Amino acid sequence: MDRENLLKIALEARKFAYAPYSHFTVGAALLAKNGTVYSGCNIENAAYGPSNCAERTAFFKAISEGNKDFCAIAVVGGLEGKEAMQYCPPCGVCRQVMAEFCSPEDFLIILGAKNQVIKEYKLKELLPVSFSLNEN
Repeated sequence: MDRENLLKIALEARKFAYAPYSHFTVGAALLAKNGTVYSGCNIENAAYGPSNCAERTAFFKAISEGNKDFCAIAVVGGLEGKEAMQYCPPCGVCRQVMAEFCSPEDFLIILGAKNQVIKEYKLKELLPVSFSLNEN
């Protein structure tokens, strides 16, 4: 699947976001190595701590369905009711979840925003030193 189609799925997922507090809606589309795409949106909570980012929603959906092999994720975000006008990179917690299941050298993070060039990063660029039980 090409990055433009993955971004379209992320934009569609953003429509389902529940963001009554920040009014900042985010959509994500996670591409598994087998070609399956798992979408996710941010889901807020009045207590803030129980809120969940779009990226983790997509990852947890995929993992709960038995898939743990991923190659890319597209992320879009912006103010509720408006087009995705700015880049929306994953937060630190999402990056750490990605590091748990993805190769830092190979996993691609695609960021899109209206009328802007698509930005792409390898996970190792956005999380150069992650916590892992496998590292010394």
